[in-house]
Amino acid sequence: MSAIATVPDSSPRAPFLARIDAVGRWLAPLGLRALLAWEFFEAGREKLHGQNWFAELSGRFPPPFSWLGADLNWHLATGLELGASVALLLGLGTRYAAAALWVLTLVAIGAVHWPQHWDSLAELWRGYAISDAGYGNYKLPLLYLAMLLPLILNGAGRLSLDALLARRAPAAVAADRNAWGWTALAIGLSTAPLLPAFGATVAVLGLGLLAQSRLRRPQPLAAASL
Repeated sequence: MSAIATVPDSSPRAPFLARIDAVGRWLAPLGLRALLAWEFFEAGREKLHGQNWFAELSGRFPPPFSWLGADLNWHLATGLELGASVALLLGLGTRYAAAALWVLTLVAIGAVHWPQHWDSLAELWRGYAISDAGYGNYKLPLLYLAMLLPLILNGAGRLSLDALLARRAPAAVAADRNAWGWTALAIGLSTAPLLPAFGATVAVLGLGLLAQSRLRRPQPLAAASL
């Protein structure tokens, strides 16, 4: 049988949307990186030249940040916002920078933007706003989380220092139970302080997928007896 010829993405014979996808691998993450870099850099610069107001949060930081002093948390947040924003703009260590900002944003939501008391999802939904009317104002940081997630999962794209250092795009690999499990576990554990039921459910799902992956892993063949 003759081998089936494949058409590279750059070929004019490739489907039009596939060629648009190829352009997207260069440009699509750049907009997210640039906008997030600007927003977090502005936040870090305001902290750098402003007064520390973390002491006013009255212990609303989740562990382990609640175990640290207000000054240390302030300096950590300032340094992370400034350093990670530069990393996002350059596309250097993008996944790690985006993951660190994901944690920082969740902490900010819990300490500043999340309502202190809510009795129903309808009441919680009223906090999805920019201005605080007594129900929180987590709309903007939630949008940041949605923008950070593609950078954590897909990286910086080809127009980045990460891609330059890698020198070539890695071969496509299908997502397996192990990858889905670790992703679900990370999302579940990080969101559990805000939404305990949702976070615990996603974390348990991740653990289940990891367990299935381990059970389905091929066992090494026993060495043949001589």
